[in-house]
This record gives sequence, C-alpha cells and structure tokens, in this order.
Amino acid sequence: MSDRLSPPPSPAPAGLWESVDALCGWLDARRPADGREGLLLRILKLSEEVGEVAEAVVGATGQNPRKGTTHTWDDVQSELCDVAVTALVALRTLTPDAREVFTRHLANVRRRSLGS
Repeated sequence: MSDRLSPPPSPAPAGLWESVDALCGWLDARRPADGREGLLLRILKLSEEVGEVAEAVVGATGQNPRKGTTHTWDDVQSELCDVAVTALVALRTLTPDAREVFTRHLANVRRRSLGS
C-alpha cells in the first residue's frame, strides 16, 4: 500500500459545443470590432487558418527547397483542428443555433454521400 494520496479526479472535459460556446464568448469579450464587421472578421479568420494548413503541408513534405522540412504531420493535424474549431466558432457567431444547424447539415451530407 502506498502512502501517497491519489490525485484528485480531473474535471470532466467540456463537450464540443460547450467549448465552442465558451470560446465564442471569450472572443466576443475581446473583439476589436462589433456587428457586421466583427462577424466578417471572425469568418475571415478561417482563411488564415486554412493557409496555415497549407503552410504545414508544404513544410511537412519539404516542398520549399529554400526551407526544407519545417513541419511534421502532427503540425498538419493540429492546424486542421484549428480550422475545425475556427469554423465552428464562426458558425456559432453567425447563429446561436449552431449545434442544430451543424447537426442538420452533417446529416444531409451523410445522407447524400452514404445513402440512407
């Protein structure tokens, strides 16, 4: 038997949409622009993140002979996750019903692609 105490249980991780809501709120409290401009800038952030995926792929494959291999495939995975999070936050910024909109859209894509 060990004299050491067990560490306290870690809090349950927040769910996807709870995290998206929290991130959206955090960003809203710190955004430099409100209204339509703020919405458009939040959506444009997605383009920046997609560019970072491209940069990571180029870096992971060593396609820039001047720079060589500068990234790993783990970097690409991380950047793809950033794209997904940024897209969900942008969707949540556009509508408070983001969860329902996304779920409905995913069901339609699944039905079109995989059949019923």
